[in-house]
Amino acid sequence: MRGHRNVFDEEKETRKMLYISGSILVVAIIAFVITFVVYTNSFNDDGVEIAKAQNETNGISSSEASNPIGRTVNELQNENTANKNEIDRNTVNNTDGNTTNTMKIAINTSNMQKETTSNTSVTNSTKTNNMDSKESNVTPETKKELKFIKPVEGEIVKEFAKDKLVYSDTLREWITHNGIDIKADKTTIVKASEEGTVKSIKNDPRYGITVVVEHADGYKTVYSNLLTAEFVSEGEKIKQGQTIGTVGNTATFEIADDPHLHFEILKDEEYIDPELYIKN
Repeated sequence: MRGHRNVFDEEKETRKMLYISGSILVVAIIAFVITFVVYTNSFNDDGVEIAKAQNETNGISSSEASNPIGRTVNELQNENTANKNEIDRNTVNNTDGNTTNTMKIAINTSNMQKETTSNTSVTNSTKTNNMDSKESNVTPETKKELKFIKPVEGEIVKEFAKDKLVYSDTLREWITHNGIDIKADKTTIVKASEEGTVKSIKNDPRYGITVVVEHADGYKTVYSNLLTAEFVSEGEKIKQGQTIGTVGNTATFEIADDPHLHFEILKDEEYIDPELYIKN
């Protein structure tokens, strides 16, 4: 009896263990199922939110979006391709917009440069016109025409002979003569033939007491055979008709001639005929 009871107890224990194990297994299966369902729902919700966000980013409204669950792989690939094309179109549009804006900026810059160049040209033209107007308003300086007068009244007894010969009573030979001799009595006043500056007063060994006056435009006048030259001084500015000295007889080369004024005119250091320039 005792042996039979022990076997019965063992079987009872075994069934108890099986019952407990089965219960644990059922609880585990239930727990697994519940966890799987919750995880799947959470995954679906997250997938929908992500899809919505991507669609909104790509310009697709939430009403146009659909749940990716239950779609085939080809459908998802086609949708992704469409979304990519949409993104590319947006990128192209943005690029075109930026290119258009760049072109507009370049055109505006070109227009600004043209306007600046045009304004600069107008300004330069205005300045040039103003300068031309100012220059046209400036009265050109009138160049004074030299009009030489006869320095002493009297007869011309010996002519200008630069390129020909005249006879000298003093030297008793034929010589050149770089001026004219005007006959006048001693102490006759000699006047400046034109305004100028007294360059020198000297006693020339050939032509006696001599006064040289410089004039404008490279002209010079020479007054020789003077008795005196005390009325002017070197460096003095004199006027036309102002007294220079008096007629004398101090020229050794013309000592045999009657009292007279030996008168010369030079232009740029070249002797010229005084009779061509003297105005009576």
